[in-house]
Amino acid sequence: MSAPDFSRTDIIAADFGRSGQRDDDRGWIGGPVVTSHGRLGLPGFRLAAAIVALWLGLLVLLPLSALVLRPWESGWGGAWAAMTSPRALASLRLSFGTALVAAAIDVPVGVLIAWVLTRYRFPGRALWDAVVDLPFALPTAVAGIALATLYADTGWIGAPLAALGIEVAFGVPGIVVALVFAGLPFVVRSVQPVLMELPPEIEEAAATLGARRGQVVRRVLLPMLLPAIITGFGLAFARAVGEYGSVIFIAGNVPLISEIAPLVIITRLEQFDYAGAAAVGLAMLLGSAAILALTGALQRRLAR
Repeated sequence: MSAPDFSRTDIIAADFGRSGQRDDDRGWIGGPVVTSHGRLGLPGFRLAAAIVALWLGLLVLLPLSALVLRPWESGWGGAWAAMTSPRALASLRLSFGTALVAAAIDVPVGVLIAWVLTRYRFPGRALWDAVVDLPFALPTAVAGIALATLYADTGWIGAPLAALGIEVAFGVPGIVVALVFAGLPFVVRSVQPVLMELPPEIEEAAATLGARRGQVVRRVLLPMLLPAIITGFGLAFARAVGEYGSVIFIAGNVPLISEIAPLVIITRLEQFDYAGAAAVGLAMLLGSAAILALTGALQRRLAR
């Protein structure tokens, strides 16, 4: 029996020692395969890539292309006027401003919740862990009605606050409350898996070396959690900036004061101003893309 020809480059296991796994009968398996032409020879790659491209094209690229092209039907002047009208600018400032504030509030609260659910064992822990996902499952309109009921001047939470002169519902504070509610699970679920992978021995080792609790958090835990925190912040912001159902019931919806950008889009659609609605939507798309690109760049910088 002739010895196998290992000089051939038809099939070579890539990433030796990392992606491959030893199989005594068949050699190295489990890693990507490189052909003599330098291309990945994965079985079914072309079909899988075609399905992914079709799926993303129909569900993502095609709608976004329509959103980008539709505002210019009325010309550059009409699209610019629709984006920069006082009502549109006020709603965009409100939507992006409250989304940033809500995401900033979600970060410390979400990290604390993830820490408690990961590091401590207590009765009802599984129930509270499931409650975190409630904003995912609860219809947004139901959440808005519930929040408006609680934070109204006659509600369980709103009445004591109103006695102190603090009005939450039907104003900007109510919008922030609704957005915090909608975005909190994103921070918790982004940070929680990272905390689960961090053994408590790391904190104990730092403590034995003389580090105080604050130093352990700042110098040991925070650097390892920061990429996940940034991810959670970006996801919470993206959810908050386009939130509609839970906000309109508690916002007040007063033009130039407490009217969010999605409501302006709905109003223009009801007036058959499709180009104007698309123009506001395009402005939201560009603003959201800029914020997400910034968070992505920050993540890549921290990963270096």
